[in-house]
Amino acid sequence: MARPRTIDRESVLDSAEQLVQRQGAAALTLDAVARAAGITKGGLQYCFGSKDDLITALIDRWIAGFDAQVARHAGPNPTPGARAAAYVMACSQSDATTHARMVGMLVTLLQSPRHLQRVRDWYAGWFHDCMPDSEAGRRAGTAIFAAEGAFFLRCLGFVEMDGAQWQNVFANFLKLAS
Repeated sequence: MARPRTIDRESVLDSAEQLVQRQGAAALTLDAVARAAGITKGGLQYCFGSKDDLITALIDRWIAGFDAQVARHAGPNPTPGARAAAYVMACSQSDATTHARMVGMLVTLLQSPRHLQRVRDWYAGWFHDCMPDSEAGRRAGTAIFAAEGAFFLRCLGFVEMDGAQWQNVFANFLKLAS
């Protein structure tokens, strides 16, 4: 009896991301992802269910990866300021691959309002600790907003900075969060 073939979900998600990066969100179809991943459409549907489920998995993977990076920087039981500083540090360490991934995810999110709510909920969780009635909370929230703004401006190609400029900007955000 033949052993059932297993599908590597992470590899399929990599293929889906690369497809969106190369051809745009409109190219994200089950047929195209299956071809790119070297699996059958039926195998893809068995693994993810539907295109919406595939998009949800892409979003969840990005969120989990970013949250894990922040957790590594924050350490155990961080204060709101330490969490904000860790968030800023995670944003500062982006590379060209991250930028391309985020542009693809943004385009995908704009075409799928249902998935946009998942990201809104994630951001709401981050800003929960940033209490406007506390100076430390206001500073933490401002640092997160600033880091996100810089990150997306750079990802979208609206600003160009060399590595030293980028690190200097984020050093200022870290001071604000502390």
